[in-house]
Amino acid sequence: MPGFSLQHKIKRPTSITVGDFFERNHDALKMKLLGTDAGYSRKIHEPSVNRPGLALSGFFTYFAYKRVQVIGNSEVSYLNQLDPEVAEQRFRQLCEADIPCLVVAREKRLPSNLLDIANECGISVFQSAMVTMKFLNAATIRLDWAFAPTTVIHGCLVDVQGMGVFIQGPSGSGKSEAVLGLLERGASMVADDAVHFRLIEEREVQGRAPDLTRNMIEVRGIGLLNVAAIFGVGAVRLSKRLDLVIKLVPNPDLAEVERFDTTSHTVSVLGIDIPILQVPVIVGRDVAGLIEIAALNHKLRTFGYNSAAEFDQRLLKKMADEQSA
Repeated sequence: MPGFSLQHKIKRPTSITVGDFFERNHDALKMKLLGTDAGYSRKIHEPSVNRPGLALSGFFTYFAYKRVQVIGNSEVSYLNQLDPEVAEQRFRQLCEADIPCLVVAREKRLPSNLLDIANECGISVFQSAMVTMKFLNAATIRLDWAFAPTTVIHGCLVDVQGMGVFIQGPSGSGKSEAVLGLLERGASMVADDAVHFRLIEEREVQGRAPDLTRNMIEVRGIGLLNVAAIFGVGAVRLSKRLDLVIKLVPNPDLAEVERFDTTSHTVSVLGIDIPILQVPVIVGRDVAGLIEIAALNHKLRTFGYNSAAEFDQRLLKKMADEQSA
């Protein structure tokens, strides 16, 4: 629908603290603190990690000092082979380069004199039990998540037949009632009233509920309901990719509603174009059923089938046959 947009304010984190990174990920990344926590307030400015092999050799040109620094087997072995005074000098240069923190992989331990230098420079040193390459991959994924753009939009997100459907509309348009109808048809609810969306790897938008309202839905006249308790744990999901936006339009002018259209309208959410459909809300209409059919029809479109386009081709063929007769 031309000119339609979802109003949302985008939040783009430019940094996270070392302490926040550790608290959120120490279990998943199998990390523990070796040195001091004085570096917890330092900022990580880039959603990636770096192995400081060249820096330890004294080469700091193009050094990625804004990233988490990861020391593996090769770096520890290199430091151990250096003259102790040279090793201390190189390591001090690394710590004084304004790096956020150090992570030693493979459960390796830094020599006590090097750990003292890190503590002196206010650099927190962590130890991870993970293999270096696995830590690099896992940490990069979690940093990408932490730095991803986010937004909050009013509406309901539901998993309908494997499609993430965001139901949007003005207050009182029947969003929550439509979600209840979809739950009775086997759908799973992700969020009601407000949805937290996050851009994942610049390619897809993922939505989840705020912690406070997770599994909860508010229905006018009934109140707050626990979906998991009423419909079962299978009726809720923690998160879901956004595939389709349904715009509920109460009491529309039916003469202005498109009967069928071969084109696909989209709306931008966090910079990603998401298909959008307009569903008129009229007394007596099964809105939940219409949303389910819309989700299934969109699923067909993702497989390359377009019902409206097929009808258009049939009509053109019939017109051509009549002209040639």
